[in-house]
Amino acid sequence: MCQDHHNNKNSQESQRGTSLKDAQKHEEDHHNWSRRGFLRALGLATGGGVAMGGFSLSAMASSALSPLLAAAEGDDRILVLIRLNGGNDGLNTIIPVFDYGKYQQERPSIAIPQNQIIGLTDKFGMPNSMQNLLPMWQDGQMKVINTVGYDNHNLSHFNSTDIFATANQNIQNDADKSGWLGRYILNQDPDYLEDLPSTPAAIKISSGGSLAYQNSDQIDLAVNFNTPDRLIEVAETGFVYDTVDLPDDCYYGEQVGFLRSILNVTYNYAPQISEAYTSVENSVEYSNNELSRQLAIVARLIKGGLGTRLYMVTLSGFDTHENQTNNHASLMNALSSGVSEFYTDLAASQQDQRVLSMTLSEFGRRINENDGGTDHGTAAPVMMFGPALEGNGILGDDPDMNDVDANGNLKHSVDFRSIYASILESWLCLDAAGVDEILGDTYDRMEDLGFDCTGVSSGLSHLPMKQAVQHGVRQDGQGGIVIDYELDRPGTVNLTIFTLMGQKLATLENGYKMNGKHQAYFSNRYQTLSKMPLVYRLVVNDKKYSGKFILGL
Repeated sequence: MCQDHHNNKNSQESQRGTSLKDAQKHEEDHHNWSRRGFLRALGLATGGGVAMGGFSLSAMASSALSPLLAAAEGDDRILVLIRLNGGNDGLNTIIPVFDYGKYQQERPSIAIPQNQIIGLTDKFGMPNSMQNLLPMWQDGQMKVINTVGYDNHNLSHFNSTDIFATANQNIQNDADKSGWLGRYILNQDPDYLEDLPSTPAAIKISSGGSLAYQNSDQIDLAVNFNTPDRLIEVAETGFVYDTVDLPDDCYYGEQVGFLRSILNVTYNYAPQISEAYTSVENSVEYSNNELSRQLAIVARLIKGGLGTRLYMVTLSGFDTHENQTNNHASLMNALSSGVSEFYTDLAASQQDQRVLSMTLSEFGRRINENDGGTDHGTAAPVMMFGPALEGNGILGDDPDMNDVDANGNLKHSVDFRSIYASILESWLCLDAAGVDEILGDTYDRMEDLGFDCTGVSSGLSHLPMKQAVQHGVRQDGQGGIVIDYELDRPGTVNLTIFTLMGQKLATLENGYKMNGKHQAYFSNRYQTLSKMPLVYRLVVNDKKYSGKFILGL
């Protein structure tokens, strides 16, 4: 299967379809990849999501997220992820003119001719198909991070996409399928089951298959949609599903009620999104391509004051095994046009300073060409856009086409999680310990990105300084539940048990606790709740944590 990982090169080629030498395996990999994305967009892959008429929403964080996600007086920062779906060819995007002879030797038919290269530095250029980005480069609104990747690169679209979305190289075997931005949302306030924020925490356009905003229960925390017209239609119909008259079966009825309540969320959010979209117009005429259309929508939502801080858009078609000269040039033109138009649009309403955009792709391409195209590779550049960068530049090590891995691929010098860590800490203004917790380890922060959190209101100023809180749940051996938590300093603690529908069952703790380890017990006297998912909410000094358990298992 395409998910399998082997160290042997031949096994990689046959299992993952990394080249067109095995066209059947390549097609199977794409079929599985596309099918899974379709199922995830519908919420059928895990049972966690819901889709209605091109608009899907699985779950959102609680109303306590509202002050974190609502746009403050021009200060709250927005992150836009631009997926280059299929594996972008980094060498034909940021061209190594310092070693042009080797580059041309390895790519005799697809190398960008020297008279079609726009110079960025004395060592690098970009193809003239990306000329719309030149003004942004010249104005200091574009940076490049070269040779981005990770150790023992997985060359499958399916697996590597998930690795980038979750920041977890063991994602295929790990029971926790949460995304890195899903964990960020829950770090801010994990109590998403009780109340709804006034605006969505995250919005994805044409990106339904990405795990980036998923929680550990495989519930997508982002609103997914394709066009605002569908949202307007949903807002006008105003359907509300009955959450009272449910099936008699307790467990099944609870799940149906929860599902219907999520559907109601769809209709609750539609008016806000519709209002933001229809309240403003785009200030520029966008190109007629896949990415420009998506970014035009995002620009209107931002300018309309929706308040959402996390967006994802997708440009597909980067699996350029063949006919790369024409296909890649068209894609690069779409990327450069869309990004340039987006920032020109935002600048017209002075919104551009608070928006940072970044490209992501599951891998680069092989150094040597494959009869008019390129096979799956490893390290590739990441591009960042926005005036917040305060200067252009190319970071990371130069790609070395003479020092390659066993498969003839580029070696990476920057772990992609270092970029995530830098964005979380220096753009989204999360404390260093929280960043490490979200990413599961400590990664070097990128220097010279041009932005930091000094003097910036990230929306978090009303929160007290965080203390480290460890918490977990276990069975007590007699059908009850023990909730363990540890405080690194004294604080006020409230620990409450809820059903998935938000019904409060018990308050286990409510008072001042000293630092150290503590335990709270939830008995099995609730016989009607046997084998039902329940949620505990732990509030320590106004900071919320939560977890899920099943009573009686």
